[in-house]
Amino acid sequence: MAAPAATVDLSAALITTPVPIGHWLAILPVAHCITLGAVLLMLRGYPRLQAWLAIPGLAELALIDAALLAKVAAEGPLTMVMGRWLPPFGIAFTVDLFGALMAFTAALAALAGGIYALADIGESGRKYGFFPLLMLLMAGVTGAFLTGDVFNLYVWFEVLLISSFGLIILGSERQQIDGALKYAVLNLIATTLFLIGVGILYAAFGTLNMADIAAKAADLRGTAPLMTLASLFLLAFGMKAAAFPVNFWLPAAYHTPRITVSALFAGLLTKVGIYALIRVMVMLLPVERQELSLVIALAAAATILVGALGALAENDIRRLFGYVVISGIGNMLAGVALGGLGGISGAVFYALHSMVLMTALYLAAGEIARRGGGFSLSALGGLYRQSGGFTALSLVLFLAACGLPPFSGFWPKVILVKASLDLGAWWLAASILVGGFLTTIAFGRLFLLAYWRPAAIALTPSGPRWRTGLPLAALTALVVGFGILPEQLLALSQSAAAGLADPRAYLHSVFPVGGAP
Repeated sequence: MAAPAATVDLSAALITTPVPIGHWLAILPVAHCITLGAVLLMLRGYPRLQAWLAIPGLAELALIDAALLAKVAAEGPLTMVMGRWLPPFGIAFTVDLFGALMAFTAALAALAGGIYALADIGESGRKYGFFPLLMLLMAGVTGAFLTGDVFNLYVWFEVLLISSFGLIILGSERQQIDGALKYAVLNLIATTLFLIGVGILYAAFGTLNMADIAAKAADLRGTAPLMTLASLFLLAFGMKAAAFPVNFWLPAAYHTPRITVSALFAGLLTKVGIYALIRVMVMLLPVERQELSLVIALAAAATILVGALGALAENDIRRLFGYVVISGIGNMLAGVALGGLGGISGAVFYALHSMVLMTALYLAAGEIARRGGGFSLSALGGLYRQSGGFTALSLVLFLAACGLPPFSGFWPKVILVKASLDLGAWWLAASILVGGFLTTIAFGRLFLLAYWRPAAIALTPSGPRWRTGLPLAALTALVVGFGILPEQLLALSQSAAAGLADPRAYLHSVFPVGGAP
């Protein structure tokens, strides 16, 4: 049943005071990505110039997102509206601590991927638009993290999907086309479900502004089909995040493109699905999330175990890492199922950790292939003797992926296990621990075969290149830093979780006077 239309004085909805300069930071990252992407597209005939413009542009994006994060952390959520019309009439970009953290971490991962691409993406790939597509991808990812409107969340999903389709087929190899087809079909189904949910949401609430929906949800709970909406969004975002039982597309697709593209996909795209799930289920539909918590928890446990077992069975390193991505998604889903400050902060912390770690793991896979001659575990060997430094760096990433101390993957798992035990969900805590144990075995097998085992053929020594070594070393340093000095990130994750559970500051940012209409 649709909500009754409210009588609103439209003249009062028009902003008559200047927008504070600081609020332009909310839209600046997206505008920067789109503008730079357009410039790079116009320079498609100059592939070398494209690369040297894109890397400073990605560094600028990271700086802009850092400034945005600092402002939000100091002053609280901020809102920038389009066309000088106040929500729910105008489109709003509303940035809270959760969105700002995700956007900044995504920018760091993209910068690392862009630098690695200088060595991985040849002139042909650049001519066919790698760097413009990368900036368009970042526009979609960043827009999804910063928007305050559900329909525009759908729009930014479409932007990142369009660019990801272009990136995954870059090179036009047969396996890339096959992987792109699987990737496209499942994501288009998920997008259709999302759009259906958006339509029902608008019919029920008469608005798509997130703050307005959060304010009105309690009053409409008896009449609007909110459980139907929550179920649709859970299925749609679960597909995009590659949660069980709709996870099979990810390991079938992520191993097909260039390794830089795989790294960016693994680090960013599934996290946009998790972000949308947390935003909608925790902030907009908290009661429905509670009702569906058992379903989400069962899906989380299955996702963790399926991912870990898949990693154990794989021979191709890229597919192995794809299953590690899936297992990590299960840990984040466990946080959504648990709710509360512990569960949500654990999910947020794990998402930030996973964005950095998975990008680094796929870049390491590229280095393994460069040094060892391929991605097949059955053919690899001797990497330790070739390079002790690269072996040590890889071992740090492997231990972090397993959730072992003192690296970044340890702390979110501790938070999630504690939150599970506090609620009596011992079986969920056990699935997290068993998943970590199985992942440890999978990475131990990888290390023994690819690094410790003598090489079957004589390897040609391959020294480090700064274009590949620098981003990999920088991401590994973040993994170590998050693990050894976790206090600041823990505090930010807890503050982000608190803002999602109690969105009064978010609502005040959008409706500063008098609350929601």
